[in-house]
Amino acid sequence: MSASRPLFSVPSAPLIPIVGAEEGFPIHRIFCVGRNYAAHAAELGNTVDRVAPFYFTKPPTGLVLDGGSIAYPPGTEDYHHEIELVIAIGAPAFKVSVDDAMKAVFGYAVGLDMTRRDLQNAMKEKQRPWDIAKAFEESAVIGPITPAADFAPAEQRISLRVNDALRQEGHLNEMVWSVPEMISHLSRYYHLTPGDLIYTGTPSGVGALQPGDRLVGAVDGLSPITVTIGPAG
Repeated sequence: MSASRPLFSVPSAPLIPIVGAEEGFPIHRIFCVGRNYAAHAAELGNTVDRVAPFYFTKPPTGLVLDGGSIAYPPGTEDYHHEIELVIAIGAPAFKVSVDDAMKAVFGYAVGLDMTRRDLQNAMKEKQRPWDIAKAFEESAVIGPITPAADFAPAEQRISLRVNDALRQEGHLNEMVWSVPEMISHLSRYYHLTPGDLIYTGTPSGVGALQPGDRLVGAVDGLSPITVTIGPAG
């Protein structure tokens, strides 16, 4: 037995603008790499496991394009910013080698992994999953995607300003796991497909936000992002 039409409509993720193109980038899944900068891991009292990276996910419908306002989320009193480089996957990749991993990259963007830090800490203490802290509405901000032909991750500066004050700063070569290593490792467990995004972790300097805060995130060579924190939703 199969259904002929949907009972109701559901929200879909927005198309991400592509620099220099009229088409938009559709979203399939959002993967996030944890503790990929040693200094950020240390500031939260964690150590980096160099044996293998680990991941969490966000819902595609949680994606927010830059330039607007996002509501301060419910259920938290410690809402944090995490500035990140985002990889946009443009070709299938399954069990690819590190040497072949870059063939799957469509491009790169600046992103924000928004986090309910108090809920994350509570889940850690109870050894429970982080979903409630990471996978919520408007939790993944992203800017326009720059095609891979026009950008290659190396030593570029990554930074975030909140109300014009510098909060986070680092360089992409400080990532524990490189872009090809992340893609290769993740492809051992998932059939990566066009439309997948990989948020690659954040440098140190994460901190709390309040309604009215204005965030400007940047990676040298990519389109910057701007977002304002609105009232509680």
